[in-house]
Amino acid sequence: MVLTFNPDTVSVSSGHHIGGRFVDLPGEEIVVLRPSDGRPMGTITDGGAAAVDRAVAAAKDALARSGWAGMAPRDRAKILFAFAAKIEEKAEYLGRVEAMGSSRLISGTVTGDAVRTAGVVRYFAEYCDKLEGIVTATKAGTLSYTRRQPYGIAGAIVPWNFPMITAAWKFAPALAAGNAVVMKTSELTPHSLLALAECAAEAGLPAGLLNVVNGWGHTTGAAIVAHPEIGIISFTGSTQTGAAIMALAAHSGIKPVVLELGGKSPQIVTQNPGEMDAIATRVANAFMVNAGQVCTLASRLIVQRSVADELIDRVLAKTRAIKPGPTWDETTTFAPVISAKQFDRIDALVQQSVADGATVLTGASRLDGPNQGNFYAPTLLADVGRDTTGFIQEFFGPVMSVTPYDEIEEAIAEAQHPIYGLSASIHTQDLKLAMKVADAVEAGMVWVNQHGRDPEFTYTAGGWKGSGFGKDMGRAGIEEFTRQKAVWINTL
Repeated sequence: MVLTFNPDTVSVSSGHHIGGRFVDLPGEEIVVLRPSDGRPMGTITDGGAAAVDRAVAAAKDALARSGWAGMAPRDRAKILFAFAAKIEEKAEYLGRVEAMGSSRLISGTVTGDAVRTAGVVRYFAEYCDKLEGIVTATKAGTLSYTRRQPYGIAGAIVPWNFPMITAAWKFAPALAAGNAVVMKTSELTPHSLLALAECAAEAGLPAGLLNVVNGWGHTTGAAIVAHPEIGIISFTGSTQTGAAIMALAAHSGIKPVVLELGGKSPQIVTQNPGEMDAIATRVANAFMVNAGQVCTLASRLIVQRSVADELIDRVLAKTRAIKPGPTWDETTTFAPVISAKQFDRIDALVQQSVADGATVLTGASRLDGPNQGNFYAPTLLADVGRDTTGFIQEFFGPVMSVTPYDEIEEAIAEAQHPIYGLSASIHTQDLKLAMKVADAVEAGMVWVNQHGRDPEFTYTAGGWKGSGFGKDMGRAGIEEFTRQKAVWINTL
């Protein structure tokens, strides 16, 4: 399959997708730029409270008309299977839209992101008839049982770094559990999610069950969180925004929130990690993928001193072998930063880290690319103290600090972070040591001999501490969108 394409030949939709169709509503116009060259891709409007109110009304009407929550679970699953099939049918178009509008490379968006999005929908469709309750032990003449029921309308707010997949982690389990969904796209990457909503309508999902509204976080996003008829909020994004969502949800009416937030993830390399070039490739990819714009980014390398010099040299060689370029070129291996604002934020944090005493091993500057995109050079920093910017702050860019250690207890202590606890990894041939580190590290996800998720749907995602709470994916991912009811029946 030839993946390289001309972005000027791909059309995108505008407007909000409410009640099964595109709707134009008044609001501040937002120009959406292509990260690879800074050229306009399309426009959207900030829907604000008016768009959210309309989407909630459509969701309520859809639940009432379709009987979605009370529908036979297998019938609900059939519709979601059709939705997944429609996504696969349009995978090439969806992958192109995703590549144009985000920092995701076309080499991974068609066969990767689009196909995996379909897989997420299919996975949760299979859960429709598996949300079971329990019968509890009681005295004779009584029946006590629990059951799981949907909230009604779920609100979801998704980020710009993996727009389609992250959205599917939310709308697929919410729909499978019997909810309707009102979802806000990122104003930086709205078009792929709007295209997914159109796929849902074409596949026969009852109109109004999946609504996508556009706008700013402080207007449209806040309106979703505060809306009294939205029963649960699921958000992926920064820790600071997650805290604001928690506060708003509490002040505007008590409702549960599921938060997958920022990270400052360590990867620990032991003195016997395996073949060194393979380890270097893994370590390098773990901080350069998607130009470092990944919440689980391996931003802290903690390496045993006896192998540190060799590993760092090999990682430095990997950083020099990248090919920056437009996201629609299948030969590109290194993506641009999503926006000029994000580029400036990354660079400011790097420069402050240097001012705090960090040593630059490579990078810390703009990377020349063939287009006008904002490419930040892969950056390795040494001498990053625990009380400095380089250790404390999440860069959300291709930046990794390097810290050598002697004993594994030092590595475990270094891996703990005062704010974040999203993920961690260990590279070793010693399984006993790997299990020790996995048990000790304060993180919601731990990988051994890899860093990052496989395209596997049973594996739950979520963090500890300031990295959030609640889970995406797996059984826990669908249970988050249900509330438990206990029923006691006296039969006498």
